[in-house]
Amino acid sequence: MKTFVWKQKADTPEGITCQLYGTASRVFSQLTLLLGPPGCGKSTLLRALAGQLDKSLKVTGDISYNGYRLDEFVPEKTAAYISQYDLHIPDMTVRETLDFSARCQGVGSRAEILKEVKKREKVAGIIPDHDIDLYMKATITGATEKSLQTDYILKIMGLDICADTMVGDAMRRGISGGQKKRLTTAEMIVGPSKAFFMDEISNGLDSSTTFRIIKCFQQLANINECTMLISLLQPTPEVFDLFDDLILMAQGKIIYHGPRNEAHNFFEECGFRCPERKGMADFLQEVLSRKDQRQYWSGTDESYRYISSDKLSSMFEKYQKRRKLEEATVPHKSELDKESLSFNKYSLPKLELLKACGAREALLIKRNMFVYAFKTVQLSVIAVITMSVFFRTHMTTDLTHANYYMGALYYSMLLLVLNGLPEMSMQVARLPSFYKQKRYYFYPSWAYAIPASILKVPISLLDSIVWICITYYGIGYTATASRFFCQFLILCLLHQSVSSSYRFIASYAQTHILTFFYQFISLAVFLVFGGFVLSKSSMPGWLSWGFWISPLAYAQISMAINEFLAPRWQKETMQTKTIGNQILTNHGLYYNWYFYWISVGALLGYIILFYIAFGLALAYRKPIEYNGSIPRKCCINGQEEEIDIHKKSNDRANMTQEAKMVMPTMQLALTFRNLNYYVDTPKEMLKQGYPARRIQLLNSVTGVFRPGVLTALMGVSGAGKTTLLDVLAGRKTGGYIEGDIRIGGRTKVQETFVRILGYCEQVDMHSPQLTVEESVAYSAWLRLPSKVDEKTKSEFVDEVLKTVELDEIKDALVGRPGMNGLSLEQRKRLTVAVELVSNPSIILMDEPTTGLDARSAAIVIRAVKNISEKGRTVVCTIHQPSTDIFEAFDELILMKNGGKIIYNGPIGKQSCKVIEYFEKISGVPKVERNRNPATWMMDITSPSMEVQFNIDFASTYQESPLHRDRQELVKQLSSPLQNSDGLYFTYRFPQNGWGQFKACLWKQNIIYWRSPQYNLNRMVMTVMLALIFGALFWRRAKILNNEQDLFNVLGAMYMGVIQLGVYNEHSIISFSTTERIVMYREKFAGMYSSWAYSLAQAAIEIPYVFIQAILYTFITYPTIGYYWTAYKLLLFFYAIFCSVLSYIYVGLLLVSVTPNVQVATILGTFFNTMQTLFSGFILPAHQMPKWWIWLYYLGPTSWILNAQLTSQYGNIGKEVNVFGETKTVAVFLNDYFGFHQDRLSIVATVITAFPIVVIILYTLSVEKLNFQKR
Repeated sequence: MKTFVWKQKADTPEGITCQLYGTASRVFSQLTLLLGPPGCGKSTLLRALAGQLDKSLKVTGDISYNGYRLDEFVPEKTAAYISQYDLHIPDMTVRETLDFSARCQGVGSRAEILKEVKKREKVAGIIPDHDIDLYMKATITGATEKSLQTDYILKIMGLDICADTMVGDAMRRGISGGQKKRLTTAEMIVGPSKAFFMDEISNGLDSSTTFRIIKCFQQLANINECTMLISLLQPTPEVFDLFDDLILMAQGKIIYHGPRNEAHNFFEECGFRCPERKGMADFLQEVLSRKDQRQYWSGTDESYRYISSDKLSSMFEKYQKRRKLEEATVPHKSELDKESLSFNKYSLPKLELLKACGAREALLIKRNMFVYAFKTVQLSVIAVITMSVFFRTHMTTDLTHANYYMGALYYSMLLLVLNGLPEMSMQVARLPSFYKQKRYYFYPSWAYAIPASILKVPISLLDSIVWICITYYGIGYTATASRFFCQFLILCLLHQSVSSSYRFIASYAQTHILTFFYQFISLAVFLVFGGFVLSKSSMPGWLSWGFWISPLAYAQISMAINEFLAPRWQKETMQTKTIGNQILTNHGLYYNWYFYWISVGALLGYIILFYIAFGLALAYRKPIEYNGSIPRKCCINGQEEEIDIHKKSNDRANMTQEAKMVMPTMQLALTFRNLNYYVDTPKEMLKQGYPARRIQLLNSVTGVFRPGVLTALMGVSGAGKTTLLDVLAGRKTGGYIEGDIRIGGRTKVQETFVRILGYCEQVDMHSPQLTVEESVAYSAWLRLPSKVDEKTKSEFVDEVLKTVELDEIKDALVGRPGMNGLSLEQRKRLTVAVELVSNPSIILMDEPTTGLDARSAAIVIRAVKNISEKGRTVVCTIHQPSTDIFEAFDELILMKNGGKIIYNGPIGKQSCKVIEYFEKISGVPKVERNRNPATWMMDITSPSMEVQFNIDFASTYQESPLHRDRQELVKQLSSPLQNSDGLYFTYRFPQNGWGQFKACLWKQNIIYWRSPQYNLNRMVMTVMLALIFGALFWRRAKILNNEQDLFNVLGAMYMGVIQLGVYNEHSIISFSTTERIVMYREKFAGMYSSWAYSLAQAAIEIPYVFIQAILYTFITYPTIGYYWTAYKLLLFFYAIFCSVLSYIYVGLLLVSVTPNVQVATILGTFFNTMQTLFSGFILPAHQMPKWWIWLYYLGPTSWILNAQLTSQYGNIGKEVNVFGETKTVAVFLNDYFGFHQDRLSIVATVITAFPIVVIILYTLSVEKLNFQKR
């Protein structure tokens, strides 16, 4: 990229105004650093320059690339914006992710470039170097499984050690957070873009790795002549010096833009000076803060006045460099400059794009084979059960059994309709990654949609084959090959049409809850108008059109005429009609044979329609974008406190303020000796030839964390820092642990250890519906001792919020990462606050400063140091500490790859101990003057330097006196002091059971009240279903002439129970999955028992279900025309209430016993299909085989229908004609269904017991099962 010029003003919804002038890269091969505090508009600027801003935003000004405006080429393809959010498919390995990115981005264009280069070489008579020519050809060869380009990027990003490891997510073990961040960057730089806009790419990386990566970027910019604008939060001086230009932002304005080495001149003219041993990047960010600015004032204190960002921006306009920048003009266009730009959206031909997406889809199907196999096995089990229920020896060709055959056909269709439900959650989970890659023009929407649809056809074929092969001859359908294959064709087409509709709905709704909402609306329409629950002839005339829009109706027609027009059903009945014609007429399905092929055409039409709708939704439906929280502006009066990590509070006021922060606690040392941790080698690594069956992640780690001593845990990314903290905290759920861990000299007991532990995990897991203050107050409520009064707790919460500077946004909702709510750095500070407020004796912090700028990191570390000085045992993993932050720690444990310790000891004043230790090692260079000792230490101990120095730092440490001293200290502190009491608590939890329940219920109440997508949607769904059923079954409750009329009424009851129940069950599955991850953290922290959490979850549902039951009852009861007596009305209402509650509790139970939404949905489908089969609607109890009758009594649905139908008609003596006989309604209920009026009290008791039993099972599952893999 030769030149890059902008002059822009962007007004965003958040109120950020950017007024930017100048060039990001005036000449070839330069790097520009973008600095500024979080929330200043850096991401908005980067997105604007990359052409990634939402088109709906009001943007004025000009941006040009080599003289070309953004509308004259494809900026999304020319430039790459690398987001701070890591959006990847967890089922792919690192190498597969990069290979796919390289294939979509650059293979085609590089091939064209090479072709053009060879053409010009031939004209100029140039013979290329053989090795270079070979490399060029290798990097563009798409057929190579592991291209050189991918290997090159893996190497420079330090991802080669985890190339064949799954990416993973919050529930599945994968690569580390730092590796995931590097993968996000690598995914874009593997392509051919010439301009890169990188947003906080160093979060989670150590300073050495960051330096190496930026150094590689510098070389990449020089070699490939790229323009790079990189946003960093805490660049070390060494990283800072790698950049050529600097942009400094604050409050959406440019404070400085020019050469990096001249920034200090500008601020000296403004009256500020960077102190010695202070990193320039830290100084530039802190000097913008009202709280920190005074300490950098070079004049007298009396002459100091706070200089705002607006004032600094105005001063920059007058600065000499500013005037030079304004003279920059947009360069003239030229054909040479044009070559750096992309004018095509996609790098590959359409067929190649389709192949790439198809190969990835096939890979993902393979990776999710467990889900598909589990689903097929489940289908086989249900098929066997269904076959045995409708077994052919029990079925004859008469009118009564013809009705059972019709029920079997309906059940077959219903099962295949529900069998596709897991497809929705899988599709929703992949949408964030899809939208990211679509935005970068990896591929068009159709290239993603076609393989996602077509490659699922074999699955539909397999499921249909499995079902029909087991059930067709077992049930006893007409035994001819033609009718067998005709039924198979219809089932396959139905399965595919409904599955394709699910994919369309998922792509349109984009969230699990909305997806299930829209899906169940469509499912209700499909089923109600399908022709079985209510025959077409019984539908109101003004709604008969609904029959023809349901795919289920066409499937019902074709399968019914395929079976009942067979010769064996042509015996005449008493009405001079054949049995086949009679049953078809009764159900409104009497059509000629040619309608079978019309139905086939209709189902094919639905498949094509939903395929197209799926593609259009992906192409034109906008993704849910991130909408962060904006802190309210506060007027700050008077002088404010400076940020000085080493500052001591001597005056009484400050001492009082600090005293609030610390409550009395036990002082305990944490020791660990010869700690080893192994995990099984991943299958992908074994396939690559890795010899060992286990990988050792910790290798004989010995150390101690002491009270009052602030310890830093450092090492390169992937060295085992998080693993060590997880093992010490007892968070590992798998693997093999060896060694000794002691607390206060006594063997660690996990149940008591969590009471005095605060663990800030690397992944910030919080309930999105709570505010910042509520999240911290909830932690204090459940984790502080019960003897602490409410006023003290409240003051303590306020003080913690002020300490981590969250008090200004304490009323902001936490929100969901990458979607809404708090930014990454605000979430990190919230994680710290939630643990600090528990007043722990031992605090383990995993990267508490990652994602924070230098000033915010200093705030957190100062708070942590103050707490440590009061006798707490505190250890923090840190990656890129400034000199001030590093020297705020007292001791250091430094680790290398393989989980080995290479330094364990004191840091010393101005890092003298660390420097002295490493400088004594032969070959290690001396530290330069004013260099950050932490960065120097990480540089000299990096794997590449170990090779260069021919030193194994781990072995050197093992042989050092420092190691022997540490061993002796560990041995000394591993024995309890004389007359010291062990770690003991009278009760397991800080709060009693009632207190835990109240706290959990308080939180659940807030979560539910602030979740309209869940609660409002289910109320709307209840009203919609009630209106649909009321309209379809209008006044049919008292029209009783024959058995079909009674079946219609039972159908209305059945549809209400099943539809409401299934919708609520699946909604709670997707809704509670998010909260489950938070529950795992809170439960580990010992905040509450499983009983308190489960009972609160159960209790909060009751009022909402009560409202649903009222809405449904008072809409359907008068419209369908049930009997108006208080007894019948109340029992009807109570049955609906218990029904919905039971299904919701079943959904919670399914979440607790399964690892993810997909498996929970599959098991939910099994439960629901079993409920349908054994509900008594499709087949009455007396017709069920004796070996399955227990399932009839085990499920809630049959009892609910019993209660509703018997309460309405159990005492009705009206005579009706049923199956050629005349009986009273009450007698028919007794004879056909086995329902008795005098047993209603037993039925009411049973339906009350169901939700109670299920919630007990749910509680036991929460207590015993944990599917988080760590």
